[in-house]
Amino acid sequence: MGGICLWRILTSLNLRGGSGDIDVELVWGLLIGLGTAASSHVLGFDRDRSYYPTLMIVIASIYILFAIMAVPPSALWPEVIAAAGFIALAIAGHRWSLWLVVAALLGHGVFDLAHPLLIANAAVPPWYPTFCCAADLVLSAALAVLILRSQLADTTQKE
Repeated sequence: MGGICLWRILTSLNLRGGSGDIDVELVWGLLIGLGTAASSHVLGFDRDRSYYPTLMIVIASIYILFAIMAVPPSALWPEVIAAAGFIALAIAGHRWSLWLVVAALLGHGVFDLAHPLLIANAAVPPWYPTFCCAADLVLSAALAVLILRSQLADTTQKE
């Protein structure tokens, strides 16, 4: 899933000897993703298993905000339906396995790149899908590292 975003990152670097221009939205997405993951770790926010699911819910809701901003808001219901899927994964991930939240973040990165083809939302800035894809990829990797290092329990503890 994250391969599409990774491919977009690598192709934006123009490694074939061209001008070497890097997409600014990609760089900012990576920086915001890294900054969010690093600051939440330093501040201890990511020690709570609800942090990344909550972050996923907020990320999924941003396209709804864009739809509300559009005049007319014709993309509102398609955006609500799409967000509902990611929100459901975040809730299920919090309840059963944080790997579902990793999958939701990766899936949202793919959704970001496909979004312009799937939903016509006039208020989405043209730079936003690439920016969000990069941030999603970094955040999914950060959560996966926390789970693999056993710094965050993958599943809820049964009493």
